[in-house]
Amino acid sequence: MFHVALYQPEIPPNTGNIIRLCANTGSILHLIHPLGFELEDRQLRRAGLDYHDLVTLRQHASLEQFYAAIQGQRLFAVSTHGVTLYTRPEYRPDDVLLFGPESRGLPRGLLKETATGQLIHIPMRSGNRSLNLSNAVAVVLYEAWRQHGFA
Repeated sequence: MFHVALYQPEIPPNTGNIIRLCANTGSILHLIHPLGFELEDRQLRRAGLDYHDLVTLRQHASLEQFYAAIQGQRLFAVSTHGVTLYTRPEYRPDDVLLFGPESRGLPRGLLKETATGQLIHIPMRSGNRSLNLSNAVAVVLYEAWRQHGFA
């Protein structure tokens, strides 16, 4: 189904929640190193409950390695700098939803390389900085899945 990619995630409970989310939606989770924690982190395990064995998890040593692994797939970069509302694209199975680290978001260079229609954002009240990473992933992933009748 869909692919969720976390670029250099920093907070173990967020990634644990996303592991659970991907397991429950049948999505593949990509972690792009370096990570801000170890995969054996107690907080990550606790947030992911017993879903770790139910998710397909792929790790990539770098952004370049990740790009090589998803070659030929559409990538949607999610950012507060996005210009397209996350509900506008018509998502396809195998699309990749890319999210940045909690403290700084996706690198500007990556944002500049992303096609305008594939640089998406979630609306927020003016003056607010960002949503929690696991909440943002849930919002976008469930919209993509909804468009396919939750099949």
